[in-house]
Amino acid sequence: MTSRQLWRGVDRPLLWTLIALVVIGLAALYSASYQRALATDTSFIGKQVVWLMFGLSVALLLMTVDYHRWLEGAYLLYGLNLLLLVLVLVIGQTRGGAQRWLAFGPVTFQPSELAKISTVLVLARYLAEHREGPRGWRSLGVPLLLVGLPMALILKEPNLGTASLFLPMAAAMLFVWGIPSRIFGILFAAFLILSPLGWQLLQDYQRSRLLVFVNPNLDPLGAGYTVLQSRIAVGSGLLWGRGWFAGTQNQLNFLPERHTDFIFSVIGEETGFLGAAGLLLLYAFLLHRSFRIAAESRDPFGSLLVTGLTTMIGCHVLINVAMTLGVAPVVGLPLPFISYGGSWLLSCLAAMGIIFSVGMRRPGFG
Repeated sequence: MTSRQLWRGVDRPLLWTLIALVVIGLAALYSASYQRALATDTSFIGKQVVWLMFGLSVALLLMTVDYHRWLEGAYLLYGLNLLLLVLVLVIGQTRGGAQRWLAFGPVTFQPSELAKISTVLVLARYLAEHREGPRGWRSLGVPLLLVGLPMALILKEPNLGTASLFLPMAAAMLFVWGIPSRIFGILFAAFLILSPLGWQLLQDYQRSRLLVFVNPNLDPLGAGYTVLQSRIAVGSGLLWGRGWFAGTQNQLNFLPERHTDFIFSVIGEETGFLGAAGLLLLYAFLLHRSFRIAAESRDPFGSLLVTGLTTMIGCHVLINVAMTLGVAPVVGLPLPFISYGGSWLLSCLAAMGIIFSVGMRRPGFG
């Protein structure tokens, strides 16, 4: 297959949707970080652009190289990522009470973000190689171990939000693999029964987040402050929004973390219901086209791979928007392609590069 034939298989609607999300993200970040940049003399948008260029280069590489090559090295990448997660617990940087970052000179990143990609890779390889035979409780042992190891290390940081995301990713891939629905039902029921026991395992700040989710007014100047300000910001946007750089909650510094986890609040305030709804429609279209690639791929490796990566992006969107609106606890999950953060932007673009790689090699698309 020539390079020209290969590039004919690029899902152009998906590509343009991705470009639109990246452009919206840069515009929203510039507005959300402007006051903070003045106060700290830090160019957040400049750093994001550097990571964006690096991420696009990685995505291009992942697109052009056959995704089977990455699956061949899945166990090696998975092992290296586990090593990085261990290093985080030993020599990682601590911010806000959590030890999640590794620093190499001026570059700081979170291995937990890359762990999502490596875990999906290794799980896709294992499931595709073991697609023959019965699907029962015994067949869950190795997949749960592959998912459980990075989860345990990430929980230790602690990073409950990122760790919990491994569950829906694995569930979606196991569903495509053919695990009976009754097993999912039993596991979900067991989770509901045992979940109260997990209260004792939570950190104090995690308990506070759950309590203020039930009642934000319980601590309006503390743990509930960000949620309350986020609701005010989104609500004040009304239908059309206040305009770019015209949001009071944003520009007057009432809304914390507005350039990272709560950037959707800035979009809601500045572009209103129509702008926020338009953004969600772009995400919905991106997820639809990605899942379509998974469904049309006749290769079990590719189908499982795209399913896991698309679920990762979709869960981030769902949980981030829900916590911004106050209908889900604050768990610190950023918005794909929008929130500030080099590690997360790189992970999202790498995921899309792999998704495009699978799509370009579908039967009849090359």
